[in-house]
Amino acid sequence: MEMQIEIPVDNDGYVLLQCSFCNELFKIFANDYEDDSILNLSCPSCALVSDNYFTDDIIELAVTMATNYGMDLIHNEMKKLEKRFKGGSVAFKAGRRPEKEHENPISAIIDTMVERRYLCCKKSAKIKPLLNITGSYCPFCGVKEFETEQS
Repeated sequence: MEMQIEIPVDNDGYVLLQCSFCNELFKIFANDYEDDSILNLSCPSCALVSDNYFTDDIIELAVTMATNYGMDLIHNEMKKLEKRFKGGSVAFKAGRRPEKEHENPISAIIDTMVERRYLCCKKSAKIKPLLNITGSYCPFCGVKEFETEQS
């Protein structure tokens, strides 16, 4: 079975990401995230390239969805065993279906970020204001740019 999780975008079309190394949150356009020509993304804060930039919310939702699905599969198999042993010398009762864990929706709302246009790649990202002042790494090529280069 394939599960899909829709990752919401903000009002400007940016998707929220999180570095798995430094936990810094940042946003890039959803189209850029899905673009196959972009081979690696760098964290704007630490410049490290991660295998994924899923936020804690996305990971939590994926684990909850997988747990709920797994519990359903187990319960369905137990029901099959209950039917197989019905009326025989061995009794087996599957019991009630386990309650599903609540699947919390994902939030894209972090409005304290500022839009930063990276001159090197001609692409934009949203980053924390402090990173914009102290300099940040381009998520698309890893080059460090400073606020004065924005002009």
